[in-house]
Amino acid sequence: MLLLDTSSSLGDRMLPIVGVIGLYWILWIIYARTLHPYAKYPGPFLASISRSWIVMEVIRGQSHKTQAELHKKHGPVIRIAPNEVAISDPASVKEIYGINSGFSKTDFYTPWRPSFARFPDHFTSTDEIIHKERRRIVNSIYSMSSIVKFEHFIDVCTELFMTRMGEFAQQQEPVNLATWVQWYAFDVIGELYFSSMFGFMRGRCDVRNYIASLDTLLPVLCSASVMPAYARTPFLASGVLLSSVRKVLKALTNIEQASATCVRERLQSRSDEDHSRADILNKLLEIHKHKGGQQDFMMTDVQTEAYGGLFAGSDTTAAALSSILYYLMKNRNVYEKLLKEIDRATAAGRLSYPRIKYAEAMQLPYLVACCKEGMRMHPSVGLTLPRVVPPGGCQIAGKWFPGGLRVGINAAVIHFDKTIFGEDAETYNPDRWLREDAAQMERHMFQFGGGTRTCLGKNISLCEIHKLVPELVRLYEIRLADPEEGFRSMNHWFNKPLPMSVRIRKRDNTV
Repeated sequence: MLLLDTSSSLGDRMLPIVGVIGLYWILWIIYARTLHPYAKYPGPFLASISRSWIVMEVIRGQSHKTQAELHKKHGPVIRIAPNEVAISDPASVKEIYGINSGFSKTDFYTPWRPSFARFPDHFTSTDEIIHKERRRIVNSIYSMSSIVKFEHFIDVCTELFMTRMGEFAQQQEPVNLATWVQWYAFDVIGELYFSSMFGFMRGRCDVRNYIASLDTLLPVLCSASVMPAYARTPFLASGVLLSSVRKVLKALTNIEQASATCVRERLQSRSDEDHSRADILNKLLEIHKHKGGQQDFMMTDVQTEAYGGLFAGSDTTAAALSSILYYLMKNRNVYEKLLKEIDRATAAGRLSYPRIKYAEAMQLPYLVACCKEGMRMHPSVGLTLPRVVPPGGCQIAGKWFPGGLRVGINAAVIHFDKTIFGEDAETYNPDRWLREDAAQMERHMFQFGGGTRTCLGKNISLCEIHKLVPELVRLYEIRLADPEEGFRSMNHWFNKPLPMSVRIRKRDNTV
């Protein structure tokens, strides 16, 4: 009887609380659906009242496809969260992401910030003034004129990659090319930053589980990023109970420790051998040595730059390479046309041997077109890049947006806009880049973001891509093991290609 009375008493006390919560949700739904500034924009019902819709879409890993379908159905502005819309109007790219646009990054980026950093890294900084000041310190290192001076580091990796492809050609066994181009991209980062490959291609394995760590980290971190701010800490704190989150926190620690180890080993090497290496890490250490006090660039900041290379240095490039090579193999007429361009340039002495230089590759118009088209078809980042509307509000896509709310554009949507890329925008066609309106299309390419927030490693990625693709096509014939196979990916910020089985044969008429 006492137990029954206690339960009844507890139920009586809970009833008002449940009632208040229920009333709150009813009022919130009415407000969100009718009075909120974004109430007029179409989208899924759940997205209009809760961020749970976008969280579930991110977890599913196909949000770029869902978003593209929603834009086709509802138009250029769709609501993807109570306080956030996605925009597909091409003119809005410059309005939102252009220099001095006044838009700032949202707190989506905060969970990605390395725990040891003194300042937010270039990717996660939400303060535009701080970002500008910190980026100015290292900008020259990542300019294309600087990166081409590091070509010999990339060539070392390309040499080993081609050797491994030759071994697969001899074995006549299919190879997962998506995995190998990621190993290649990771080893290039090792050479460029630290004068030493990590050993992915040499060992034919995921060294120190770097890639497994990233693959574990990204889905959970990306899901946390689209959650309401109040839910993130409890979610990540649940690592005590959830093994998946525990793995993520361990993975993040592994990458942070790896960056610290690389810097520490270099410092020991410099002091013991009293010499410097002409790589990116050395340039960062030189800034610290000569201007560290003046520019507030401490050793922790050097480690932050190294962390950025480890965290984001391979996925973007690997996704682009996978897409470029997939669409070449899928469209044999394009493949053969590119091969003729490469063979003619080689025969005319316009392409170096054994390794093609970046400047030479950029003189091959069809190669450049194929690379651009591959990146257009599958941009490496597949989510909207969210921004906060400036305090005074502004006009975007012919509509007024109040200050403080969120907007964003997804490259996986804007890259297929027919007003910019033509009526055949959904079709793979490198020839579009040889037309007179190519400059306009270039302005709307969003592969590396835009404005002052353009990816810092853009030139590293472009240099790798334009050197590796013609070299691989020149030396080997590559074909999809299953010609009917579609391009598949999982989208957790980086839109990572899934395994891609390829057969390789050494060409008979190579130099």
